Amino acid sequence: MENLNYFIDAVMTYPFLQNALIAGVLVGIVCGVVGCFIILRGMALMGEAISHAVLPGVVIAYMLGASFFVGAVITGVLTALGIGYISQNSRIKDDSAIGILLTGTFAVGVVLVTTIGSTSINVWHILFGNVLAVSRTDLWMTLGITVGVLILIFVFYKQLLLSTFDPTMAKAIGLPTRLIHYMLMFILSLVTVASLNTVGIILVVAMLITPGATAYLMTDRLPMMLTLSAVFGVISAVVGVYYSYIYDVATGASIVIVATLLFTLAFLFSPKQGVFVRWFRRMTTSKA
Repeated sequence: MENLNYFIDAVMTYPFLQNALIAGVLVGIVCGVVGCFIILRGMALMGEAISHAVLPGVVIAYMLGASFFVGAVITGVLTALGIGYISQNSRIKDDSAIGILLTGTFAVGVVLVTTIGSTSINVWHILFGNVLAVSRTDLWMTLGITVGVLILIFVFYKQLLLSTFDPTMAKAIGLPTRLIHYMLMFILSLVTVASLNTVGIILVVAMLITPGATAYLMTDRLPMMLTLSAVFGVISAVVGVYYSYIYDVATGASIVIVATLLFTLAFLFSPKQGVFVRWFRRMTTSKA
C-alpha cells in the first residue's frame, strides 16, 4: 500500500510519468484490438517480422534527419509487400519468406546502427522501449495512431470479420481480400511505430499477441474478445509501469511480464479453457 501511494503521488507530480501511463494505456488498447485479428488470422509471425523490419527504417530516418515514424512505416509496409511477393512468385511459403525478410531487415538495421555509432542513437530504447522517456510529441503521435487504427477497424469491421473467419466466402461475394490483408499489414506497421517508445521493437510482438491470446481463452465472441484484449493490454501497461517505476527495472519488459502472467492465469483458470477447470470437471464427472 505504501508503494502504491508513493506511485500515485509520483504520477500526480511528474509529467513524464503521466505521459508514460497515457502512452502505455493507448498502446495496450491498440495492440490488444489489432492483436485479436493477428491471432485469428494466424499471422503472429507476420507481426514479428514487421516489428523487426522497422529498425532499418528508424535508423535511416535518423541519419536523414527525418521523422522515425515515416521511416518505420515505409520499411514495415515494404516488408509486408515483400513477403507477399516472394510467397506468390516462388516455391517459398509464407513462413519461410517471413523468416528470410525478418532476419534480413533486422540485420540491415543492426549494420546501420553500428555504422553511425551506438552513441548517436540509443539502441536499447529502440529495441526494448523506454516509456518513461515519452515526450508530449510522442504522446500525440501515439494518440493519433491509436485513434486512426480504431477508426479503420470500426469502419471495416464487417470486412475484417468475414475475411478472417471465412475467406472463401469473402472472395465469393467480391470482397478484396488481398487489399484487406495489406491494409492489416499497414495497420501492423502503425501499431509497431506507436509501440516503439513503450515496449520497443523486440517486445512489441508480445503486446500484439499475448493480450489477444488471453482474451481468446476467455470468450468465443469476437466483440468480447476485442474488449477483453484491450482491457488486458491496459492492465499490463499500467501494472508494468508501476513495477518499473517502483523497482527501477526495464519498463517494456515489466509490461510484457504482466501480460504473460495474465495469460498464464487464463490458461490455468479460464472458465471454459482453463487447464485446472477442465481437470476439476473431469474429476467431478468421474466421481459422479
